[in-house]
Amino acid sequence: MKVLAAVALSVSFLSFAEAINLVKRENPAVVGAPIQRKRVSNDLERDRLRRRQNSKTVSENLDNEGTLYFANVTLGTPGQNLRLHIDTGSSDLWTNVASSQICESRDNPCSESGTYDPTQSSSWNFLNNDFNISYVDGSGSSGAYGTDDLQIGGVTLQNLQLGLGNSSTSQEGILGIGYQVNEVAVNRANAQPYANVPALMVQQGLINTNAYSLWLNDLDANTGNILFGGVNTDQYHGSLETVPVVQEEGTFAEFIIVLTAVGNKGTAATLASNQVIPVLLDSGSSLSYLPNDITQTIFNHYNAEYDDTQGAAFVDCNLANSDDSLVFTFSSPSISVGMSELVILAGYDARNNPQCILGIGPADDSTAVLGDTFLRSAYVVYDLHNNTISLAQTNFNATSDNIMEITNSSIPDATPVANAVSTANVGAGGARTGGIPHITNGPDSQGAASSVQAQSVWAIMGVVCASLILGALAL
Repeated sequence: MKVLAAVALSVSFLSFAEAINLVKRENPAVVGAPIQRKRVSNDLERDRLRRRQNSKTVSENLDNEGTLYFANVTLGTPGQNLRLHIDTGSSDLWTNVASSQICESRDNPCSESGTYDPTQSSSWNFLNNDFNISYVDGSGSSGAYGTDDLQIGGVTLQNLQLGLGNSSTSQEGILGIGYQVNEVAVNRANAQPYANVPALMVQQGLINTNAYSLWLNDLDANTGNILFGGVNTDQYHGSLETVPVVQEEGTFAEFIIVLTAVGNKGTAATLASNQVIPVLLDSGSSLSYLPNDITQTIFNHYNAEYDDTQGAAFVDCNLANSDDSLVFTFSSPSISVGMSELVILAGYDARNNPQCILGIGPADDSTAVLGDTFLRSAYVVYDLHNNTISLAQTNFNATSDNIMEITNSSIPDATPVANAVSTANVGAGGARTGGIPHITNGPDSQGAASSVQAQSVWAIMGVVCASLILGALAL
């Protein structure tokens, strides 16, 4: 991705008086969805966070498959169970049909995520055959667009537009919750944006404004939560600080904000200071990807050895027990990410010694991405209405709730950062391959970067495990 020009952002923040015009009531207008996590290595049972009842918010707990986060939903009438990958870096909901290429393979890889049969749903309505999403690794999905009813977080969204993976090479369906301008129909078929999940929640009166909070919890936890239309102040420390989203070619299209410094252990600018780095906050990316010079500085600091052939930086597994941390600063808010969240077990060698990788890689020519290895340590409010991101240090394994709805398009307990850096050089097409708003050839802009990066951890694990097995056979 080439850097073409700097783009300026003009954001009109609410006054302090308006910002505190928030409502905390017994039944706030939010929808909470559990994000559940299932670990591949030991197949632990899924835990669920307590779901708040009788609230006008949507809250859903999220599963985690290794380092990917999922929500359990039902689609159609009667409801068909699906597990969808939560992706802030894309904007469409799509699911496989049972007859898709990958689901019909011998090992039945779609069995856990589920498939959808529109012929078995009385509420399905066909729209067109414009659904066609492809990724830079050659995988993708194509088929029809239609509408059906979706149940998530205890509420029902009626007539939600979704894509069907009639021909698919990805075993996981996606729940994209990004900007509507980044929908694949807009990019490929020149269609008008449609109301995706968070936008439709606003239209149908389930939440007050198009905003949601993401709490992934720590690497050892089985559950996290996404809260549409509200914040849970018990799930973070301190107060939220708000920074602007950066425009791309005059459009708010992705959750890109400006990273201004990277430090370690309480010294925010030790490793890189006075930076203006556009970074995408992407739950669809398992790892994080920073500019190569900063990545190398981090590798040097932690004695990480990067292997080009495996695309991973190997570190001593004992680093996970260190009290050190990386600190990411965005003009004012700083998020500290401990080594226990960054060091990932990749496998074991022939002598049963653990092999670990650092959850950060070089971005090369692409826009930097802060994926799950960062997001677990941050409580993030994605405000699509005001085009802002609010951040605070997460409160791992919180056991209580204090849910406040977002009203008048303002974020509870959040303060706008004065003089926040709001311009950055974002290449044409931003963090997605292909460009905004339309794509003519090649992979589309919808989910390209996040899906490849989300899958990269599995590619890394596969290569690592293969290397370990070959090493064992050689003994």
